[in-house]
Amino acid sequence: MNEQQQTLWDFMRQQSDKLWEQTIQHIGLTFISLFIAVLIGLPLGIFITRRKQFSGAILGIAGVLQTIPSIALLGFMIPVLGIGAKPAIAALLLYALLPIIRNTYTGIIGVDAAVKEAAVAMGMSKWQVLVKVELPLAMPVIFAGIRTATVITVGVATLASYIAAGGLGEFIFGGISLNNTNMILAGAIPAALLAILFDFLLSRLQKLNIQKLKTAAATLPLLLILLSSFYFLPDAYGTKLKAGFTPEFMGRQDGNVGLQSKYGLKIHTVVISDAVMYKAAYEKQLDVISGYSTDGRLKAYGLVILDDDKHIFPPYYAALIIREDALKKFPELEKTLNLLSGKINDSIMTALNYKTDYLHQSPERVAKDFLVSNKLWKPEQSGSDGMVRIGSKIFGEQYILANIYSMLIKGYTNYGVATKTGLGGTKICFDALTNNQIDFYPEYTGTGLLAILHPSPKTIDSLTPSPDATYNYVRDEFKKKYNIKWLKPIGFNNSYALMMRRSQAKELNIKTILNLKRYLESR
Repeated sequence: MNEQQQTLWDFMRQQSDKLWEQTIQHIGLTFISLFIAVLIGLPLGIFITRRKQFSGAILGIAGVLQTIPSIALLGFMIPVLGIGAKPAIAALLLYALLPIIRNTYTGIIGVDAAVKEAAVAMGMSKWQVLVKVELPLAMPVIFAGIRTATVITVGVATLASYIAAGGLGEFIFGGISLNNTNMILAGAIPAALLAILFDFLLSRLQKLNIQKLKTAAATLPLLLILLSSFYFLPDAYGTKLKAGFTPEFMGRQDGNVGLQSKYGLKIHTVVISDAVMYKAAYEKQLDVISGYSTDGRLKAYGLVILDDDKHIFPPYYAALIIREDALKKFPELEKTLNLLSGKINDSIMTALNYKTDYLHQSPERVAKDFLVSNKLWKPEQSGSDGMVRIGSKIFGEQYILANIYSMLIKGYTNYGVATKTGLGGTKICFDALTNNQIDFYPEYTGTGLLAILHPSPKTIDSLTPSPDATYNYVRDEFKKKYNIKWLKPIGFNNSYALMMRRSQAKELNIKTILNLKRYLESR
């Protein structure tokens, strides 16, 4: 236990600068969103106490907004506000509205009618009754709503990293992608502590008398300016190009680590989900993105891969990894799964991805069309000899492969199939496999090498020039360490790549990563 704690402490100490920066971002997102939510929610709550016929509709709308999945709400904001802090703040304030509106309404209508009547009898106007009687008496309930909104906002703000808004979610999702528990905890622990701290400070503020509360409220705008200043500081990279990299790419040797160590590439970088990264590049919100060499969105969004002069993005085989006990339990499984071996090359996989990523065909349809065209499809059997569980990560290529394998199993064996697709990053999928929650999923030898095995730099350098050497190494190590088998390669190589809009790359005469570096250095 002490060793694990020390390891976490060492990691947080090594990443202290970045951790501090992300914490400031997280606080900024939380306070700005909460401040705007109070400016909107408090008047709305007061309004529906005066116009009660609107209370059901306004509270209902605020309630519906809070039921929308947070990542979906962030996605809805991108076409309107782009990527970065603005859509994140908009989404977060919408989540914070319900408890503020509801508690303001509840607190004010809960004020004793006799007290309000006495105030009117003393000659107070409606405004004076509100300010001097209702709001002070309702303040404990209102503050309870603000405290609830604060805790919600701190938690949801971790998702802001998906749309390049920063915050502690960069550590959390990077750790999930890289199978790095310390990285996850480095983001999760500060986020939890922020929620506790903000709730405690608001609880203390709630106990102040009305005069002190007014003084505290007067300082709030200054605090907001201070916390929001992070987003308005001059960009250290000036007007140079802007890059968007996924959390996993940021932490890998065949990713941003390699770009910095072997190329010395210095570019203004934001962390973003690959679900929105390609479209952000297409809409000119990003100039350079990380991506996958077989991704169908290359063609869909007019992107071009920059040549990797120093070969930090070696090709890696895609193959299934499966537990040995599952192969024993389902004796026909390995032969059936290997029917796909060698059937999908790079161009075929890119074309299949294009159908889902751009033509919006379902993965099921794409999978069946592929099997039919290759004369591999068979009608489904009864599936009475046991249930095989297939997992996948959360991008189109994996959905397609999962559906192809599902149809092969159903057609060539009498096994049933349960699919658990969209499991997230490498850590979630691999943990699900080792914990007997799934039986197999598609993986990549480079990910197995760098994100799961974590060999020495010397071993990595000796293996990565050769896809076959990498495959043989991970095959042997997975069997030895985890009792997991790598099946035969599917046939395509998938590696990371740097991409730009084709038109922009042509205009700037950037064809390679070295060209990109020289262009940045010349500006």
